Amino acid sequence: MVTEDSGSGHRTVGRSRTPRVKAAATPSKAGRRATSAASDKPTARSSMAEKVAQQLMSIAEAAEPGDRLGSMEELRTRCEVSVGTFNEAVRIAQSRGIVSVRPGPGGGVFAAAQSAFVRLGNSVLALDGGDSSVAEAVRIRDALDPLLIEDALWHSSSADIADMRQIIAEMALAVDRYDPTAFVQANWRLHARIAAVSPHQVLRSLYLTLLEQIEAHTLEVLPVSEQPLPAYIAERHLLHEAIVDALDHRDRDGALRLIAEHNTTNALPGSATT
Repeated sequence: MVTEDSGSGHRTVGRSRTPRVKAAATPSKAGRRATSAASDKPTARSSMAEKVAQQLMSIAEAAEPGDRLGSMEELRTRCEVSVGTFNEAVRIAQSRGIVSVRPGPGGGVFAAAQSAFVRLGNSVLALDGGDSSVAEAVRIRDALDPLLIEDALWHSSSADIADMRQIIAEMALAVDRYDPTAFVQANWRLHARIAAVSPHQVLRSLYLTLLEQIEAHTLEVLPVSEQPLPAYIAERHLLHEAIVDALDHRDRDGALRLIAEHNTTNALPGSATT
């Protein structure tokens, strides 16, 4: 089975053997029931996994955010289901932001902390697990942007600029399709590409780590009331395009002014998502 969080697959391969020939037997009533159940197994497992996911969510909602609910095996035994069904149930509960899984000693299944929100201009990133460090990561990233812009002004090649313009085109496509999540992901790729130009390894590594942390904990992109989200991402596309133009023309004053305009990040209070 493949889970969303680990991305690992498990496959059982048995060695082929020639079976011994036995006298035919009339299937018992229990055997017929087993055969019928096997034919409905995928549907039955999915239905059972959903029921177990609901059970896990009830357990988590009765606990405090961050409380340990038990080990995977303890909870599976409590729910009285197979390993495969339980793993699927955990995946469902995780995808809904209700539980989190931590490996290693002291790990297990935990009640997810309340989701946090980080504001990016006129959009909001809904974060999993209430990871308040993401808001801090956004602030530090913003503080590092001018340093990376300075490096890009001095060190970007025509190939670097061409790569940035390709990502700008991807952002434009996301605007046309009204896909805020794809837009933000392309936005992050652009910033990562700008960072890649920097000859300073510590700065580059720190910035890319911050981007990875923000992206890893983002569930979705939400609008805020001041401005419709389609208009906002269209404006942000033009702003990023102007930044790349300034880098291409070695316009230091313009690039620094634009990156200052870009960094309009504010944290919103954490609250639970539905």
